[in-house]
Amino acid sequence: MKKLPRVLVVEDEPAIAELIAVNLRHNGFAPTVVFEGAAARREVDAVLPDVILLDWMLPGESGASLARSWRQHERTKTVPILMLTARSDEADKVQGLDAGADDYITKPFSTQELLARIRAVLRRRAPQTVNDSVEVGDLALDAGTYRVTFHGNELKLGPTEFKLLHYLMKHAERVHTRGTLLDKIWGDHVFIEERTVDVHVKRLRESLGEAAPMVETVRGAGYRLTAQFSGAPAKGAQSKPPVTTA
Repeated sequence: MKKLPRVLVVEDEPAIAELIAVNLRHNGFAPTVVFEGAAARREVDAVLPDVILLDWMLPGESGASLARSWRQHERTKTVPILMLTARSDEADKVQGLDAGADDYITKPFSTQELLARIRAVLRRRAPQTVNDSVEVGDLALDAGTYRVTFHGNELKLGPTEFKLLHYLMKHAERVHTRGTLLDKIWGDHVFIEERTVDVHVKRLRESLGEAAPMVETVRGAGYRLTAQFSGAPAKGAQSKPPVTTA
């Protein structure tokens, strides 16, 4: 029997929570509903969900605070989080994404959009179907074992950051627009703002540590991954093309 994806719904308005839960059950998900932060923490501690739908405004601890806390712990850092909120300003969306959310859905929303967003984050979390490995300078990624190393030291990346890095490394030294990255990483059928790319690039750089300068911002164009950064190859050295093995 196929295991249904577990969805933790953290929403303090019972009518909205029940509407979401009913639609999730009818579409092949196993929802658990809680109404405040302390209960959400207990549920996550007991059983790790596949996705968390997290309201921003909650009694007691806010959704942004919960997301930030979960992102700081090894056990929960890769669980996809979709922020649900009535706040629609760009600054609020950026704040939610910076707190650790993978996506941001503004109320009111259609149930079909919500389901599409959930399926999208689950696809991004799924293991890579291409089991290749690629090296750019001293940065190496093995999709088969889901490992990233720099100078031989393993780095920990979330699922979206892993997929973003995989794409950038396979197309190293090229400039990619935010629109291109959205299509390649999130899919051209998912409606996500381009600012989301900036947040995940920031998160990727934080995970890369000393290798962060390899991800360059090309003003007015987009992003590029390069082996040519300060302290890497000697000045005047030729950059090597990415080495990919199946």
